[in-house]
Amino acid sequence: MLARTELRCTSCGRGLTGPGATAFLCPSCGTETIGRDARCRDQSVPYTCKNCGFVGP
Repeated sequence: MLARTELRCTSCGRGLTGPGATAFLCPSCGTETIGRDARCRDQSVPYTCKNCGFVGP
């Protein structure tokens, strides 16, 4: 049986649950998954890609 990995917000580390949460590939390198919870998206809290260092709002 495979373990399920819960996606977390890249900015604050909270689990991605509820409306407004999203996950997408890094717009720069396209390899790292970026998670964003509703609060961090709404407040434009910056995130950093662990793979390439790209910083986004």
